[in-house]
Amino acid sequence: MPAADLVITGNVLTVNPVQPTAEALAVSGGRIAAVGDRAEIDAWIGPDTEVVDIGSGCVMPGLVEAHGHPLMEAVVLSDRMVDIRPVTVTDADGIVAMVRAEVDKRGDEGAYLVGWDALLQPGLPEPTLAWLDGIAPETPLVIIHNSGHKAFFNSVAGRNAGINRDTPDPKGAKYGRDENGELDGTAEETGAVFPLMAGATSIADFPQMLLAECARLNKAGLTTCSEMAFDPVFRPLVDQMRDHLTVRLRTYEISNPEMNTAVTPGDGDDVVRQVGIKIWVDGSPWIGNIDLSFPYLDTDATRTIGVVPGSCGHANYSREQLTEIVEAYFPLGWPMACHVQGDAGVDTILDVYEALLAKHPRDDHRLRLEHVGAIRDEQLQRAHDLGVTCSIFVDQIHYWGDVIVDGLFGPEHGNRWMPCGSAVKTGMRISLHNDPPVTPEEPLRNISVAVTRTAPSGRVLGPEERLTVDQAIRAQTIDAAWQLFSDDVIGSLEVGKYADMVVLSADPRSVPPEEIADLDVRTTYLAGRPVHTG
Repeated sequence: MPAADLVITGNVLTVNPVQPTAEALAVSGGRIAAVGDRAEIDAWIGPDTEVVDIGSGCVMPGLVEAHGHPLMEAVVLSDRMVDIRPVTVTDADGIVAMVRAEVDKRGDEGAYLVGWDALLQPGLPEPTLAWLDGIAPETPLVIIHNSGHKAFFNSVAGRNAGINRDTPDPKGAKYGRDENGELDGTAEETGAVFPLMAGATSIADFPQMLLAECARLNKAGLTTCSEMAFDPVFRPLVDQMRDHLTVRLRTYEISNPEMNTAVTPGDGDDVVRQVGIKIWVDGSPWIGNIDLSFPYLDTDATRTIGVVPGSCGHANYSREQLTEIVEAYFPLGWPMACHVQGDAGVDTILDVYEALLAKHPRDDHRLRLEHVGAIRDEQLQRAHDLGVTCSIFVDQIHYWGDVIVDGLFGPEHGNRWMPCGSAVKTGMRISLHNDPPVTPEEPLRNISVAVTRTAPSGRVLGPEERLTVDQAIRAQTIDAAWQLFSDDVIGSLEVGKYADMVVLSADPRSVPPEEIADLDVRTTYLAGRPVHTG
């Protein structure tokens, strides 16, 4: 028996149902060589083996972000943009002061800020074009809404991006206009928002931005992260940095107007691989454009975000347009992931998926629905029966839980928001995610929130939708890896898989669920190599 490179002794949480726990594991060549009791693993220790005793801690599989935006967050959290997200600052006057200060600081290069959220930052002024032009009459100013689904931009930023009254709306997106057809300084959805961010992205600086992002992910215990809005312009840079990455990347390319891509499904390797194609069926509950079968409430909250009384929101695409997109990609072997929050939007995309699978059957398609805040029980069952899986944004409950119930949708629909429990009852394999930078990368909090469903006020939303700790752990490890077509190499601590691991200060199964979010990440390993030490 050859000696192992690394042996870890202590409490091992494997997420392998055949061997759920162990006393130690051995790593050779970056992969798990053995998992078992202490005596068995001692046989792997040689003179050059590094032996780590984790004491009262717990080692478990590296956590997996199934719906992330690391390439975007690399820019957003760099020094090129100012972070005004509700997790960073809530004082409205302070936010306005930060906007003015950034305009003064940046001058001609333009001011870019991200995180505006009138629901969680009460007292913010309405960011009209006149207000933006008043703050920055001669230099670019762009403020990205915290959801990422809307941007506010001044006249100079619009001109610099080549956007004017004659600019057609991109497919699935739009520029706001006044009664005379002039731009009003708003942009909704990816196709309209992304062009406004071009001035904030420096290709020369991007490698260091991405390495800083990898460090943030590793600090949260993450070893694999999807990029759910991959722009092919970044492909050469990512390929160039492959050997320096400390997080495995799984990319979903943005569907484009030409409905084609330069690569084939599965291109890449175990470090960087393109998995699928991404579509946005609807928008964000926080700006009023998700596709619902029921109306938003008429409250101060909905009026603040500009929802017309009685509105049920809307979709970004018609059923015919969605069919056209998926028909262009899926028959070529591409998995699809569709952002959809409203239940009416879920009906539409499930109709599209069902027709697609009847025409182009595939045994293992892993078609996905993303976020699914308002999805109904019968829709979850229908999705499962079609082989469709959901990635659920449960952390919304931690930040917006009270607003969801009291301000936007009422108890009937708000209490069951993000219905994880109903999803797993169908037999569906789900994942939990943070959709960063919308919320920070906090996978341990996802597990905690999925188990407790506690809103900021302390109320519990839909206790029947709670997961067990074991179910929540699976949704942040092996089932998330499965959604990314990577469960054969990561997601559990089993012989032959990569030694992607995280050492926590305690076993999440042994502490009160509300304390899981606060466990310390002591060490994160990628292929047996420490990439973060706490």
